[in-house]
Amino acid sequence: MVDYHAANQSYQYGPSSGGNGAGGGGSMGDYMAQEDDWDRDLLLDPAWEKQQRKTFTAWCNSHLRKAGTQIENIDEDFRDGLKLMLLLEVISGERLPKPERGKMRVHKINNVNKALDFIASKGVKLVSIGAEEIVDGNAKMTLGMIWTIILRFAIQDISVEETSAKEGLLLWCQRKTAPYKNVNVQNFHISWKDGLAFNALIHRHRPELIEYDKLRKDDPVTNLNNAFEVAEKYLDIPKMLDAEDIVNTARPDEKAIMTYVSSFYHAFSGAQKAETAANRICKVLAVNQENEHLMEDYERLASDLLEWIRRTIPWLEDRVPQKTIQEMQQKLEDFRDYRRVHKPPKVQEKCQLEINFNTLQTKLRLSNRPAFMPSEGRMVSDINNCWQHLEQAEKGYEEWLLNEIRRLERLDHLAEKFRQKASIHEAWTDGKEAMLKHRDYETATLSDIKALIRKHEAFESDLAAHQDRVEQIAAIAQELNELDYYDSHNVNTRCQKICDQWDALGSLTHSRREALEKTEKQLETIDQLHLEYAKRAAPFNNWMESAMEDLQDMFIVHTIEEIEGLISAHDQFKSTLPDADREREAILAIHKEAQRIAESNHIKLSGSNPYTTVTPQIINSKWEKVQQLVPKRDHALLDEQSKQQSNEHLRRQFASQANIVGPWIQTKMEEIGRISIEMNGTLEDQLSHLKQYERSIVDYKPNLDLLEQQHQLIQEALIFDNKHTNYTMEHIRVGWEQLLTTIARTINEVENQILTRDAKGISQEQMQEFRASFNHFDKDHGGALGPEEFKACLISLGYDVENDRQKQTGSMDSDDFRALLISTGYSLGDAEFNRIMSVVDPNHSGLVTFQAFIDFMSRETTDTDTADQVIASFKVLAGDKNFITAEELRRELPPDQAEYCIARMAPYQGSDAVPGALDYKSFSTALYGESDL
Repeated sequence: MVDYHAANQSYQYGPSSGGNGAGGGGSMGDYMAQEDDWDRDLLLDPAWEKQQRKTFTAWCNSHLRKAGTQIENIDEDFRDGLKLMLLLEVISGERLPKPERGKMRVHKINNVNKALDFIASKGVKLVSIGAEEIVDGNAKMTLGMIWTIILRFAIQDISVEETSAKEGLLLWCQRKTAPYKNVNVQNFHISWKDGLAFNALIHRHRPELIEYDKLRKDDPVTNLNNAFEVAEKYLDIPKMLDAEDIVNTARPDEKAIMTYVSSFYHAFSGAQKAETAANRICKVLAVNQENEHLMEDYERLASDLLEWIRRTIPWLEDRVPQKTIQEMQQKLEDFRDYRRVHKPPKVQEKCQLEINFNTLQTKLRLSNRPAFMPSEGRMVSDINNCWQHLEQAEKGYEEWLLNEIRRLERLDHLAEKFRQKASIHEAWTDGKEAMLKHRDYETATLSDIKALIRKHEAFESDLAAHQDRVEQIAAIAQELNELDYYDSHNVNTRCQKICDQWDALGSLTHSRREALEKTEKQLETIDQLHLEYAKRAAPFNNWMESAMEDLQDMFIVHTIEEIEGLISAHDQFKSTLPDADREREAILAIHKEAQRIAESNHIKLSGSNPYTTVTPQIINSKWEKVQQLVPKRDHALLDEQSKQQSNEHLRRQFASQANIVGPWIQTKMEEIGRISIEMNGTLEDQLSHLKQYERSIVDYKPNLDLLEQQHQLIQEALIFDNKHTNYTMEHIRVGWEQLLTTIARTINEVENQILTRDAKGISQEQMQEFRASFNHFDKDHGGALGPEEFKACLISLGYDVENDRQKQTGSMDSDDFRALLISTGYSLGDAEFNRIMSVVDPNHSGLVTFQAFIDFMSRETTDTDTADQVIASFKVLAGDKNFITAEELRRELPPDQAEYCIARMAPYQGSDAVPGALDYKSFSTALYGESDL
């Protein structure tokens, strides 16, 4: 028996430079589960078997030559197990058990079993491969065994972007060959037939060895030979395949190609350090680019929202009144349209803007970037201030609209009342001046004169009765002036004309009385009957005129009590009608008696009663008019009563819904407050619960829409008060907007906690402990701690100022530990506590939010990437130089990130600078806010 250890005493065993090192290794189950089992009864494709023999033999020899030996026939030279054990020692750097010296079959089987046991100890599952098949020279089983060794020691540990084994190797090939034309690596067989992929791998790492631009896709044999020869001569990669083996096969053997390619990977493994550095830089740059996009989006959204607010506030502050109630009602409708259509999307934009701002700040903190400071005037507080100004203007505008509509309604009522009374008075005064100026008494008989005197007395009585109407007209005109009625000029002109005419009538009346009194001594006793008639007819006529005026008088009421008061007054008026009818009959009886006496005494009357113009026909006509107006007044009052009952129904309907919606909103606000301080389940459970809660709130929106519809009906009915509820539509709207904003903010807080937990590696238990401690000291549930509360919270978590880390609390739970600290007077040092407060409260507000508390605790207990790490990564890409060139950046980084760096890096100013040198150090520190570019 040959002892290969003795035969190769000059070989020094140690870790192989070409292998992947030894050690326990990981299980190959994930990859091997994808490989076909090596079935004893199936044969390899002859072409594939030939390729595997060549490749596997060359691969084995590339390692065995380090021990001063090699194999010629792969299925024969491993039969005794000696070179197999030697191969495993070379590639693993470990000692295997001493081989048996005998040459019998049992010795060979024992040696092979030792090799297979070693392979199995590295986590490799050998499928259908036994020592007997290897000793018997089973080619297929031997190739399968070598393939598992290659997988375990040459391929398994390849990892690119968190992939491994075959996928990692394929991804490495794709990334390295991506910039090359005519190369598209999708697999380990067809993609390599034209040889360009092999050449691209070499050129990417050693461009001086390959003239890639001179290669032709239609000449695969030349391409393959070129790559294999260069690899063997300059890269110490043995030629494992012949170009013809690959070209003349429809589909090259995948295992052979993978083995060959893995040799290239290990040959260029020195470049992995640069790739790792490039990956770190790409990751950092990607974070910066994403944050810059978020900042730009915030600035744009903030500008748009502020611009909308600036455009809207002047419109709401425009308080120029309109002349008519129709114009003001159109303004009210425009305001309702603003409330329903234009404002709600802006409420959502404002809420989303705050959420985006909080999320951006969280991402910046998690990546150790400086906090985002929006442009001047675009802070969240600035937007909130503008929004508050908007809502104040909105509230004032609505109050002004409603007050102005009330004023115009009152003005229209007064103006119509003025016109009605003025028309009645003007109709009465028509012809009165001519009558008073008539000098009929100069030629009249004595009896006629006496009659004229009595007639004039009756007129004076009538004139005095009209004094109240003139005063009412003047009072209404004065009130219209005080209320700034738009047509006050015409009202004043008409009123002045009435007053001037009234003064003229008074003067003319006085003059006519004097003229009549001069002839009074010449007058005879006037027919007492006619006189009595005239005296009783005049006041009764005035009563009827006043009654008709009252029955036609316009009224305006706002409550059911007011209209019931008018109905009661009207009923009282109707109760006086029987007495009035008896007075009418008595007056008419006087006239009939005068007619009877004249007829019985054959007296020829000259005409109508000389003492009055109020004839029985006039009395009957006016009485009939009063009788007609009474039922009309009844209908008008009943219609108004129905209207007020309808208004009362609208009030009760709105109040019923508002008294449900208002408390519901308040309850939900309180429930959200409780949810935000409770800890039930994981953060994901809390987030899911909050989102379900948010959906239930959104589903309640139809109740609010119904209330809006009822409120619109109330406004259209010009109802301005509601004693059945303390909730106004404005209160409901504000509460609803606050509810939506609060649930959205609460969800965003949990999402930011998840971001913090995942980015900083905080466990669910740690997060719950942080939350429990924070809530314990947040006595008022305001979501923030004062300095003393924050200090007590840190102490409760065992924060040690001297060592700047968490204290170990031994076997005590958190409550026991907190009690112990308090009882022993433990406290944070002032200097250390001031340092911590400057971190968690940079604006010196005196309050520490839960997010700031979590950021601090995660920063104190976890590691993150730093400016120094990024500088070290750039130094690797630059080949240890203090600067880097644009060409190096474009070669090592993806195109967009390479250009991102080039555009932002300042020229390098050091003494060792070369043309085009860029300063990656200042760029890296600028990424973390430690200096300006």
